Amino acid sequence: MAALDPVLNDIDHDLDNALARLFSFLRIPSISTDPAYAGHCREAAAWLEGTLAAIGFETGIHETSLHPVVLAHAPKPGKPHVLFYGHYDVQPVDPLSLWETPPFEPRIATDAAGEKRIVARGASDDKGQVMTFVEACRAWKAMDGELPCGVTILIEGAEENGSQGLPEWVAANRDKLAADIVLVCDTSMWNSTTPAITTSLRGLAYFEVKVTCADRDLHSGFFGGAAANPIHVLAKIIADLHDTEGRVTLPGFYEGVRETPPEILEQWRGLDLSPETFLGPIGLSQPSGERGRMLIEQIQSRPACDANGIIGGYTGEGTKTVIASQASAKISFRLVDDQDPEVLATTFEAFVRERIPADCSVEVVCYKGSRAISLPFDMPELDIAKAALAAEWGVPPVTIGAGGSIPIVGDFKRLLDRNTLLIGFGLDDDRIHSPNEKYDLRSFHKGTRSWARILGAFGGL
Repeated sequence: MAALDPVLNDIDHDLDNALARLFSFLRIPSISTDPAYAGHCREAAAWLEGTLAAIGFETGIHETSLHPVVLAHAPKPGKPHVLFYGHYDVQPVDPLSLWETPPFEPRIATDAAGEKRIVARGASDDKGQVMTFVEACRAWKAMDGELPCGVTILIEGAEENGSQGLPEWVAANRDKLAADIVLVCDTSMWNSTTPAITTSLRGLAYFEVKVTCADRDLHSGFFGGAAANPIHVLAKIIADLHDTEGRVTLPGFYEGVRETPPEILEQWRGLDLSPETFLGPIGLSQPSGERGRMLIEQIQSRPACDANGIIGGYTGEGTKTVIASQASAKISFRLVDDQDPEVLATTFEAFVRERIPADCSVEVVCYKGSRAISLPFDMPELDIAKAALAAEWGVPPVTIGAGGSIPIVGDFKRLLDRNTLLIGFGLDDDRIHSPNEKYDLRSFHKGTRSWARILGAFGGL
């Protein structure tokens, strides 16, 4: 730990060079979802491998069923070993006309408050976040000659495409990924001055329900009141999924859902996340989830069910008096703790079939699900990371849950049996996946310093 101050000073003095390196990375249009950019994805992988090799990592590019992964090792026998994960691929830039400047020509912009921002596709998701860790490693190597602990870096190129091919690659390469803890920098801070550690991710179960009644569309004047209407059937199924208290009504749905510890709930109360601040900007004012739960619980630590789309009948201009023969709905469940998506699939299908009229039929399509991830609140690595972040930011980090899902984190637990610390420095207004994506310069700079502190703290174990 004696070497930490020179490392932090080096990060401060080398910021312009670090930005130049990041800008080189950002100029590569590594859009993973468009086959036309496959060559650029490979170019980004090669750039990253060369960057890590120059620092002193043992590096390699490994093929998957889609885009290659970059793997880099810097072992340190006798010290803890961390596995850092990120991705070099980015989202498409459409609509291009809404970008103020070309998306792959990174620039520094200054907002109305005088804060400097890095603007480019991938600035926050996830190239800027990846480079905070890489630059922290660079500073340690420059000042101390070696890293304070063992480090493996795994950077994939298909995260924006559902991490296609990565779980299979991880399963086949467990021996290359041995570590004590996994670190992920693809999340956000609580706000611009308060760091956060994400300790849970909700899982996902996704279904499509297709109801068929008559063998063709019917004239509602001839058949209305007598013929079964698949839209009505679907509407009843969707309505029956919640009771008047906002709870999901599937039998056994809440089995495996644990209560959040009182001390964590008390911390969340202090965050003062209100309907006015959270729902107001989107034109709403009243939480619609479980009654008696704080809003922050509803979006982070409690399960949820939503209809994501419903299709059926005539939806064109004007009128058409028709009773559709078929209607479909897409329905998703966000899962927490020990809820099992496979068990849920069986329960949900039975729930749906019980509500189908005898002379109608239904098809329930189950898409791939993922289990929730929860870290033990008493794990020592969590306390170490908390202390390091508090030292950098001057305030203790918030331990929060994330309402969304990052399936590969579940795969790390399932395939490597390792917990993951999710520590990111993005902000809610970074416009990821949208035009004019940005990453605050302060996030990049202090994010790098934060990782340097965390690596030093792990090395001190």
